[in-house]
Amino acid sequence: MLIMTTDGFGCYHKWQSSQHVGNMCVHYDLLNILSHSRSRADVQTNTSWNAPIIWDGMFDPDVFDQGHKQDQSTVALTVFAVGRYLDAYLGTFLNSSEQYFMVGLPVTFYVFTDVPEKVPNMKLAPQRSLKVIKVERHSRWQDISMMRMKTISDVIESDIRHHSTYVFCFDVDQVFTGRFGSEALGESVALLHAHFYNLPKHRFTYDRNPKSKAYMETGDFYYHAAVFGGTWQSVKAMADACYQSIMEDKQNNVEALWHDESHLNKYLWLHNPAGCSLLSTAGTEVLATRKTFGFNPKKQRCQRNNLKNKTHLNYGKVM
Repeated sequence: MLIMTTDGFGCYHKWQSSQHVGNMCVHYDLLNILSHSRSRADVQTNTSWNAPIIWDGMFDPDVFDQGHKQDQSTVALTVFAVGRYLDAYLGTFLNSSEQYFMVGLPVTFYVFTDVPEKVPNMKLAPQRSLKVIKVERHSRWQDISMMRMKTISDVIESDIRHHSTYVFCFDVDQVFTGRFGSEALGESVALLHAHFYNLPKHRFTYDRNPKSKAYMETGDFYYHAAVFGGTWQSVKAMADACYQSIMEDKQNNVEALWHDESHLNKYLWLHNPAGCSLLSTAGTEVLATRKTFGFNPKKQRCQRNNLKNKTHLNYGKVM
């Protein structure tokens, strides 16, 4: 597993000479990667289960780019733009994605929307394409957020698995302001929530309702559902499990505190692999003007009610 944070970035692939992804055997020259690594004394660099946390400045992006190009890695990006979110965010999200997301690798953008004809035209680089898929518009954003898990699983089964090695799933109310590159590619990828990174665990907003399938007493980290990914097999397993838990809650007239994010946190707590990597997040106030891959919690709190604000995605250093 690979865990991302919002004020830096880290990556880890299983400590072995290769990993099997579908019919591909993806090789990593780990000695070469590690020889380019630099330590960081100012941040946590290992999890409690001894998985490395690699921050910005601890990896050489060229090493990852060359390796993934050699292994012919391909990436799918999924994003949902329904209702007002289509007009407010999609154009900026797509333009910034084309500029910064997995540059140099084949990428297919999957846009799920209730109004396909309003998706903006984009000029894409070679080996990059856009697919628009119509979805139902639910009356509540919470339902859109939760039901996306089934949609993601379905499109992986019907399309993505035939074309892409990796899948990343993003919220649309975000904008890339810097490199989001191949160093993020791993078997399983999760994002640490910036707001909770420096808070004690008892402040983490896990679902505390024992009636919910998302119920948690404690956990390792608090993950942000705005970004998650991995190999298509891992993402499909994650989406299937979350969807099943969501539907069981619905049958019992229960709704998790933070909807799909609560179920995602429960899944990642139960499926914590022995080998894992972290893309880092430090600080609770991360602005695009600082070279960071970050989230501004003040903006996060009002996103759902005020479409003026965006989350900014970028990589950089802790300041």
